[in-house]
Amino acid sequence: MEDTEMLQVENLLKGAYDLHIHASPSPFNRLLDDFQLLREADSAKMAGILLKSHYEPTAARAFITNTYAGTTAKAYGAIALNWPVGGLNPYAVNNALKRGTKIIFMPTRDSANSLLSGDMPGDFFSRPGISIIDDNGKLKKEVLAILDVVKEYNGILATGHLSPKESYFLCKEGIKQGVRMILTHPEFSRTKINSSIQKELADQGVIIEKCWYNIAENECAIQEMVSNIRTVGAEHCYLSTDRGQTHREHPVEALGRFMAILLKNGLTEKDIYVMTHTVPRIVLQINS
Repeated sequence: MEDTEMLQVENLLKGAYDLHIHASPSPFNRLLDDFQLLREADSAKMAGILLKSHYEPTAARAFITNTYAGTTAKAYGAIALNWPVGGLNPYAVNNALKRGTKIIFMPTRDSANSLLSGDMPGDFFSRPGISIIDDNGKLKKEVLAILDVVKEYNGILATGHLSPKESYFLCKEGIKQGVRMILTHPEFSRTKINSSIQKELADQGVIIEKCWYNIAENECAIQEMVSNIRTVGAEHCYLSTDRGQTHREHPVEALGRFMAILLKNGLTEKDIYVMTHTVPRIVLQINS
C-alpha cells in the first residue's frame, strides 16, 4: 500500500464500523477473543464492531466486553437463528432484542440452502436444514412471528445463508410489513444474488452487505464487487469483513485492505465513508 493510500485508509478507519466479525469464545477456531478484537479496533480509532456467532447470542458478550475492555470503540451483539438457539425461534429473538441485540440473522450454517453445499469448516453435528418456506410455498408461521417481534423492537433482520429465493421472498415480506431488512453477503458462493435483484431490493429499502471475505476467498472478483456497489448505490450498502478465522489477517487489517482495494478500483473516499460510517449507524440506530 502506498503512503497516500495508507493515509486515506487510516483516516477512513477512524470512526468506522465492521458489522460482521467472528471471535472467541466460539465452537469454531477463531483468531482473537472479544477483548482482543475490540482493543485492536480501538487502536485504529474505529467506532464499533458487531460480534457474530453462528451458535450463540452475543449481546451479553458485547456488554461484558464494553464494560471491561477500557475502550472508546464499542462492541454490539447479534443472534443467528441456527439449531442451538432453537432455529426459527421467535422467543429467542424477543429475548435477544430485549437485551440489546442489534442484528437478527436468519439461519446461517444450519440453513437448508447452506447445507446443500455441505458442511462448512468446523461443523460438528449432523442436522436437518432449516427452511423458512412451508410445503405450500409460503413463509412459515414462525417466520411471520419473528417478523412481528423484530418490528415491535424496531430491530433489523438479515437473511443469513438463506437461498436467493428465500432471501428475496423474506425481504419482500419484510418490506411489506415495515420491518428493516439486510441482504447478507450476496456475493458469497452459497448466497449469490445478481446485481439487478440487489438493486430492486435496495430501492425498496433493504440494506445490502458487502463482505471482504468474498473477495479474499476468491468467491467474487473485485471488479464484480465494485460494479455491484455502483449498481446498488453506496448509500444502500455497508462494508464488513466477515473475518476472525484462524490463519487469516486480523479483522481491522482486513477492513483496511477492503477500503484500499475499493479505492484503487475507482470508488471514492465518500463512497467508503458512507459504507463504513453512515450506513452502519443507520443499522445500529446511532444518531450521531
